[in-house]
Amino acid sequence: MQKKSSSGHNRGARGPSQRQLRAGELIRRALSDVVARGTIQDPDLIERSFSVTEVRVSPDLRHATCFVAPLGKGDAVALAAALTRVRGYLRGQLSKEVTFKYMPDLTFEPDTSFDKAEQIDRLLHSPKVSQDLAPHDDDED
Repeated sequence: MQKKSSSGHNRGARGPSQRQLRAGELIRRALSDVVARGTIQDPDLIERSFSVTEVRVSPDLRHATCFVAPLGKGDAVALAAALTRVRGYLRGQLSKEVTFKYMPDLTFEPDTSFDKAEQIDRLLHSPKVSQDLAPHDDDED
């Protein structure tokens, strides 16, 4: 029988627990609601549309990493920096929306998954790859 590590090192190989996923989704929805209200007073965030795409919560539920992406064109790094400046306010607003024993400390990261997907799409549609995918007439009998 395998002994479980209390530090969660074994968990990393298997992915997040159901509890972490549920807590992350609760935080993502509540954070989206807070942002939609438009009560954030930071000049870089007023009239700015963005999406909270994912929230990953640590095994002890004390830390949450929120991935954000601007809608349309925009600088995701600057958006994450602006949200980091107001994270205390956001954490306070979240505590009114969701009930946890400890409200997680929030960190914001730019979501690069859309950029990576676009890069893969460009590669798949490049002439060199298209040439390899085109049917060949090598079967001349």
